[in-house]
Amino acid sequence: MTAIILQARLDSSRLPEKALLLLDGKPLVFRVMEALNEIPSGLRILACPEDSLSSFSPLAREAGFQIFAGPKEDVLERYCQAVNHFSVKRVIRATGDNPFVFTDAAVSINAEAAAINADYAGYGGLPYGAGVESVSAAALLRAGKEASSPFEREHVCPYLYNHGELFRLHRPLAPVRWQDFSLKSGSMRLTVDTREDFDRAAELYAALKNEPLRSRGMTIIRRYTEIFGQ
Repeated sequence: MTAIILQARLDSSRLPEKALLLLDGKPLVFRVMEALNEIPSGLRILACPEDSLSSFSPLAREAGFQIFAGPKEDVLERYCQAVNHFSVKRVIRATGDNPFVFTDAAVSINAEAAAINADYAGYGGLPYGAGVESVSAAALLRAGKEASSPFEREHVCPYLYNHGELFRLHRPLAPVRWQDFSLKSGSMRLTVDTREDFDRAAELYAALKNEPLRSRGMTIIRRYTEIFGQ
């Protein structure tokens, strides 16, 4: 079974409780789940720390996600526990600060990963905050046993993509239609880490309200460029 596993937490140092900030009347983390629902998957899981469980449970239920609580700082272990609990075979990994995931690109990279049985797959060249990662559960569980640095355990996938000798990696450049071609490469920022990011997200979300969620990579790039001139 392929599962979307979304990691989220409440305590962000730069923007406290950003997951609950309202984006057009619904919490940010709900908007992320709403977008991820457009990616075909047998199971959707919101993986959070224990201290976020009571806040996130009703939102997960409304969005059609299962909820799972695990370690706060050791996010890799949280994923491994969720994989074992739900008997998952492949994971589409997403994060709770990215409400503008390119769902069409996510479907594409996961299909590519499954076709070649990649342990890890992710597109390069996407705008920051637009992508997901596709990871085999077996590779994730191996990383959970072997990864030792705090960085590897907090960010889940670095142990995999930094050890190409151990894992089958698939890291192609994204198709041109989804690439960030802003004047300054990397300046198209779709994630929410700061208040400035959130304010930008609110403006962009308003412009995209009537656009379909499923095939939206090119639409987001176009709207972002129109609004912010990059």
